[in-house]
Amino acid sequence: MKFEDYKRRGSCRRKPNEWMRAAVKIIICIVFGFSIGVSFRDISPPKLKLIPSIDTYIGDKNSGRSTQTILNVKSVSRDNVSTKAQKLGDQSQIFVSTNPRGAERLPPAIIAAESDLYPRRLYGRPSEDLTFKPKYLVTFTVGYDQKDNIDQAVRKFSNNFTILLFHYDGRTTEWDEFEWSKRAIHISVPKQTKWWYAKRFLHPDIVAPYDFVFIWDEDLGVENFDAEEYIKLVKKYKLEISQPGLDLKSEGLTWDMTQRQEELEVHKKVKGNPGWCTYPHLPPCAAFVEIMAPVFSREAWRCVWYLIQNDLVHGWGLDFALQKCVEPAYERIGVVDAQWIVHQGVPSLGNQGNGDDGETRWKGVRKRSQNEWKMFHDRLFKAEEDYYKSLGVENTVPEANWVNMDNNK
Repeated sequence: MKFEDYKRRGSCRRKPNEWMRAAVKIIICIVFGFSIGVSFRDISPPKLKLIPSIDTYIGDKNSGRSTQTILNVKSVSRDNVSTKAQKLGDQSQIFVSTNPRGAERLPPAIIAAESDLYPRRLYGRPSEDLTFKPKYLVTFTVGYDQKDNIDQAVRKFSNNFTILLFHYDGRTTEWDEFEWSKRAIHISVPKQTKWWYAKRFLHPDIVAPYDFVFIWDEDLGVENFDAEEYIKLVKKYKLEISQPGLDLKSEGLTWDMTQRQEELEVHKKVKGNPGWCTYPHLPPCAAFVEIMAPVFSREAWRCVWYLIQNDLVHGWGLDFALQKCVEPAYERIGVVDAQWIVHQGVPSLGNQGNGDDGETRWKGVRKRSQNEWKMFHDRLFKAEEDYYKSLGVENTVPEANWVNMDNNK
């Protein structure tokens, strides 16, 4: 037999075996593919978090979604999903640990973490409610007896400002004699201070749309004040916390730092009284404004709100601690001299108090204010000491030049 014939015959004998091996391979592939298909059927769709593109929200200018909502969407990843939820094996349950506390079970795209004080209509499209959004907020804590003074003050603020009145005497409807009052926001709780109101109604996530927040008393003369010009100077000198300079005609002048310096647009420090300025970059000789007419940037207010104590309603001592909320404080806190006011010293809120042991009403209010000053100082000092102690290091940061309030206010 020739070798070529042998090869042909051998080749023919092997063909059935090769076909058999090919058939087996095909069957194995079919079984393997079927197994994978079955396993994918058990994967829950929510596990595959399909997040809309951030461009979807930016492109829709009328969506009404806040910047924070957009960031909530953008920040979602598989790492954010709670390990607790993963261990439970129920991937159909939403749990995003980076959501705001209490909202972990919500899909991030639905979370509205911020609000505002813009009134809205009861009809029509929500995206068409706001034809104009004020950039700034001014609040006054008022009694109706000071209506004429407040009317003059409000007229110094343009339509760029939302007007918010906190009423400590319970009288609100009477203010409608002023046309501007009909578009203002009125909140009324009897016998409460502006810091009580601020802590409860001016949460940073509520006033987030505003670049600056004015939290003012009711007894301020504003003949030489223009709010828009004031904002220009605050921006020019990059002030995060500020106040208008106090005219020397003002009642109850205490601090050199807040008194107007005629030759300047803005000042950020003074020499101060002897013994008051051991640390010249600290209050009350720098990094200091009073609590009667402060103005806060959005970023500064987010810190200051947390500094306000819930039970200390008068705010005494707060002015010495504001410097902890900006850095460097001696550059970012200042007094605007070119736009000044007069503190009239009307003790109207003081008359809402009750005196102890036969004291007059205003003396009872003043006594509590002084007590709160010491309580606030002690709390702040202890909080800082506890913090550094927890780190096992010594507190080397100098304390502000706290002045004895019994003798100076």
